[in-house]
Amino acid sequence: MKIYFTIIILFVAWNASLCKDVPAPKPFGVLPSERQLAWHETAFYAIVHLTPTTFQDKEWGYGEADPSIFNPSAFDANQIVESTKAAGMKGLVLVCKHHDGFCLWPTKTTSYNISKSPWKDGKGDMVREFRNACDKAGLKFGVYISPWDRHSAEYGNPKYVEIYREQLRELYTNYGNLFMSWHDGANGGDGYYGGANEIRQIDRTSYYGWDKLWKMTRELQSGACIFSDIGWDVRWVGNEAGFAGETCWARFTPKGREIESLPGNGISRYWEAEEGHRDGKYWMPAECDVPLRSGWFYHKSSDNQVKTPYQLFDLYCKSIGRGQGLDLGLSPDLRGLLHDNDVAALKGMGELIEKTFAVNLARTGNISLSNIRGRDNRHFGMKNLLDTDRYSYWATDDSVTTPHLILEMKNSISFNIIKIRENIKLGQRIDQIGIDVWVNSAWHEVATATSIGALRIIRLPDYKTTTKLRLRVVRSAAAPCISEFGVYAEPVRLTPPAISRSIDGVIQMTTQSPVPFVCYTIDGTDPSINSTRYQQPFELKSGGVIKARSFDHKGNQSDQSTKEYGIYKKEWKLIFCSFAGKDGEGSKAFDENPMTIWHSFDPDNLKRNTPQEIAVDMGHESIIESFTYLPRQDGKTEGIIDQYEFFLSCDAKSWEKVAAGEFANIKSNPVEQIIGLTIPVNARYFKFRGVRNVSNSYISTAEIGIKVKSER
Repeated sequence: MKIYFTIIILFVAWNASLCKDVPAPKPFGVLPSERQLAWHETAFYAIVHLTPTTFQDKEWGYGEADPSIFNPSAFDANQIVESTKAAGMKGLVLVCKHHDGFCLWPTKTTSYNISKSPWKDGKGDMVREFRNACDKAGLKFGVYISPWDRHSAEYGNPKYVEIYREQLRELYTNYGNLFMSWHDGANGGDGYYGGANEIRQIDRTSYYGWDKLWKMTRELQSGACIFSDIGWDVRWVGNEAGFAGETCWARFTPKGREIESLPGNGISRYWEAEEGHRDGKYWMPAECDVPLRSGWFYHKSSDNQVKTPYQLFDLYCKSIGRGQGLDLGLSPDLRGLLHDNDVAALKGMGELIEKTFAVNLARTGNISLSNIRGRDNRHFGMKNLLDTDRYSYWATDDSVTTPHLILEMKNSISFNIIKIRENIKLGQRIDQIGIDVWVNSAWHEVATATSIGALRIIRLPDYKTTTKLRLRVVRSAAAPCISEFGVYAEPVRLTPPAISRSIDGVIQMTTQSPVPFVCYTIDGTDPSINSTRYQQPFELKSGGVIKARSFDHKGNQSDQSTKEYGIYKKEWKLIFCSFAGKDGEGSKAFDENPMTIWHSFDPDNLKRNTPQEIAVDMGHESIIESFTYLPRQDGKTEGIIDQYEFFLSCDAKSWEKVAAGEFANIKSNPVEQIIGLTIPVNARYFKFRGVRNVSNSYISTAEIGIKVKSER
């Protein structure tokens, strides 16, 4: 009898202990603010560039453009916003004023604004139209206003700082609640400056009086996250390629604004911003910005350079899927609309995200946990991993920092994606996890990941089939607080073909994995299963646009690969080179190998600088329509040209300068530059001159190409 009552007493005591409120884990380290939590929840948004620069076919406006050129013929903010929403984005940042200084709203601070344009007879307000379109679509709205102003005569003087602040005040007070206030890192250089046409340099750490400006932002837009190279709320990730580091902490300690001052010896990426700091002083997550096309503004020449849905999904996994945010650059065309290719890519991306994450396979199995905090399954147990609340969570006892969970299925599942999320209201706690699958009666590790944070997407290189999966916390600075666990199968896709061309003008197509066949076109149309099948390499000496897809016998198709080539270069001969450094001979500027460069580095004369030039004999006369410049592709910035001159000749004696200008933003976005000639010119020889470079050093060139008038 005594034993019976003892058991009852013990049971009652045990049950009572379960009914007690188990204290939640104490927060660890630096925590996000409410506005930063809202930013993490937004995660994916657009930044839209449409200014007079669009109508000049440039990346950066000089500030001299007449407002009369700004007149989009069919502008529709709703079309742009709806395409943004279709991709799965939750917000939009409008470039209200870029470096050219032109304001897209009728500001009182400068006459250089939309009221002086013919668009809507000078009565339009593009900021208002985007605001209204975002409200209609349920998207958050933010503003970008460049600190640099290449038009203002006051730039560089204290008066301009007051103008800039007043422009921000107008946007903060007249256009509703904002989710972001976006401030570019490009500040100072050459510009129009009211007709002065000169170089003006400022100390961007002190000139604008950031502390006073940020205080105004907090007072007028308390919910807006401030973005700049180093925060306050959101930092730049350090590249314009759209990805964060494999390890990327939301915590960060700013160490300066100059990329060049950081380790890397010329590397164009801000490595510390890509990775963050485990012990960072501030919660300052990274924004990964990348244009949908090759550049931030619309260029007709980039209509075939739109990223594909799978390329965009890959960036999604390497930015948002590494705990940061993704800011995708959209560039309306001269109509004020997104091009059909852009609309299709955004729609395809949204559909791919939706299909991939439609079914969480973890919900179809049983999850067992190695430890539950205070045995309180109701508050800290398994169900919190599978609900839709990103702040409910599985937690362990304080002494348990390396727990595991096991997902067991009745039948085998095939998957390639795992999603894990921490409750970041309690800080970024987990340092490393491991993923194992059960194969042949044993556990086999298939992936590891670090810096979980707001979200971690682990995308395996191939699909795994198993009945059991294990998540192990390998190392954690405090008891883990995991709010989501998901297992997904990305739709099976065919690998798009890789297109390359040899110096002989021979096109070759390859795929990463075997596919039944590849179809292609060279007439500008999109390839279908009925297009020409690729059987063997073929010649394309005169250049053109090649589009190709992989197909299988079921009619499934890959993303489209697109390559545009100028005339082939086998007959080209170097006839002059002002200087070539060791292993940097001039012929490497046209050898069809993007990883070799012509450079003018001279270790015996480090002051040897610009200008430097080469002249080339193309072998015969052609009608030249444009030329291309590809900067070095090895991740370094030394020698990348940002100001150029281009000459043509029929006899290599009399030269005509047919183009000159700048490759704007090329340091942060080192992609191929396409420069069209105002009037096509018949020539046999060309001369390319690097007038200035981004690093105040020697010049370098990976490839120069020539596009000619088609004979087809």
